[in-house]
Amino acid sequence: MAQSITREAALRVALAARELGSVSARELVSALVGRLELPLTEAKLATVTVADLQLVLQGDEVIESAVPREQLKQAVRLLWGEGIAKRDLPPVASYTDGDMPGSIRVACASNREQLLDGHFGSCERFLVYQVSPDEVRLIDVRPTLAADHAEDRNVARAALINDCQIVYVQSIGGPATAKVVRAGVHPVKVTNRGDSGGEAPQALAQLQQALRHPPPWLARIMGVEAGSLAHFAADLAAGEA
Repeated sequence: MAQSITREAALRVALAARELGSVSARELVSALVGRLELPLTEAKLATVTVADLQLVLQGDEVIESAVPREQLKQAVRLLWGEGIAKRDLPPVASYTDGDMPGSIRVACASNREQLLDGHFGSCERFLVYQVSPDEVRLIDVRPTLAADHAEDRNVARAALINDCQIVYVQSIGGPATAKVVRAGVHPVKVTNRGDSGGEAPQALAQLQQALRHPPPWLARIMGVEAGSLAHFAADLAAGEA
C-alpha cells in the first residue's frame, strides 16, 4: 500500500487528521481509501467535500458529527492542499549535489515545525538536512504515513531516509535499530532536551562542529567506510547530562 499513496497525499492526510483530532492519520487514510480507492492521490483528495469527510468519519449512517463543522472545513482544505505552507511546515531550501562540500545528510524524526520530537516508529515525518561545517540546510520534509501501511513499516521508514548517513531520534527500539543500520543509516538518540526535543538545527550544531575536525568514526561516516556512531552517541549523552 505504501506505493499507492503519494508523498504529498500522505502529508495532506496527516495534517487533516491532526486538525480533526478524533482520528489517527492511519485511520483516516484507511477510511479515505475505502471511499476513494487506491491509489490515493492529490487529485482524488481534491474531490473530497465536507459531506464526504463527515460520511467517512461516521460510516454509512448519516448522524450528527461530533466534529465541529469549521474543523471539518479546515480538514477538507488541508486535504485539498490549501494553507499547508502556512502551517507548521518549515521552508525547504534547494540543494544540488556538490553545493556543500564536506557535508553529510541527516534525518531528524519530527512531528511539528523543526522540532526533534519524534520516535523513529511513530514520528509524522523526517526532516532531512544537509550539514556541513559552515551550514545546516533543510532540504526535504518526508511524511511517514505511506510507510506505515507497508508490510514492515520499520523497513519502509528506513527506506524513506536511506540516502542519509545519520538519523536523529528521541527513541528507537532494538529491532528497528537493526533495520535502520542495515539500510546504511546510523541512528543517534538525542535525549534530555525536554519534552519537545528542542530545535533540530540546534541538535545538529554539535555534529556541525565535529565536521570541522572529524574523528575517525565521523570520517568513516563521511564516505571512507561504514562506521559506528557509538562514540558520538556517548559524547552527545555526556554533553547533555
